[in-house]
Amino acid sequence: MGALITGGSGALGSSLRKIFKDAYYPRHEDMDILNPSSVNKAILSYKPKTLIHAAALVGIRECEENKKKAWLTNVEGTQNIVNALKKLNNNCYLVYMSTACVFAGEHNKFYTEEDIPSPKNYYSITKLCGEIVVRQYANACIIRTNFVPKGQWKYPKAFVDRFGTYLFADNVAKGIYDVWKNKAKGIVHIVGDKRMSMHDLALLAGSKNIGKMALDDYQGPPLTVDMSLSTKRWKKYKIR
Repeated sequence: MGALITGGSGALGSSLRKIFKDAYYPRHEDMDILNPSSVNKAILSYKPKTLIHAAALVGIRECEENKKKAWLTNVEGTQNIVNALKKLNNNCYLVYMSTACVFAGEHNKFYTEEDIPSPKNYYSITKLCGEIVVRQYANACIIRTNFVPKGQWKYPKAFVDRFGTYLFADNVAKGIYDVWKNKAKGIVHIVGDKRMSMHDLALLAGSKNIGKMALDDYQGPPLTVDMSLSTKRWKKYKIR
């Protein structure tokens, strides 16, 4: 297969391991995306035919409070990968994992690949900048999606008035596999087939006794209220 996948220890990475079983999942000590020399060494040594870049700093509050770390990880780290692939020069297929949060999040708006991004917080800004970096590389696909792992919700409460066309990590991993098989290029939205609240998502994920909260109860960085995506380029997936 010749695939190299970053972010192998994350929720999505765990799901990708089930599908891309023969891929190389470098540890931080083997490939530090913040270090250009480390990235060059890993990529030029392994010579991947596919690279799925799923590593990122994703905490909205953490990105807001440590903008330098967020920029270095999500933007400069992506640039280091693109630079290394240009040096490798074997037409490696690059998949970059972006987010539904690059959009403003207007209510009852289902964003497609043709809509104009408008980020509301620093995390979203860095992910959009990562997209722009990836556009420097011709043989690439930018995937926007929104997912959680199955199981217990990591917070005691979930929003009843924050929405999205969510999927589970396993569903997104299957979508990435489909994109990889077709070698799609440009921007692709991997989306669920129905819009739901985060609270409904938490219940569906298997959490029990999950509390409810509203955005009025929230204090913190600006949030994308409605993360609902649609697609004009791809199929929709059933959340299961």
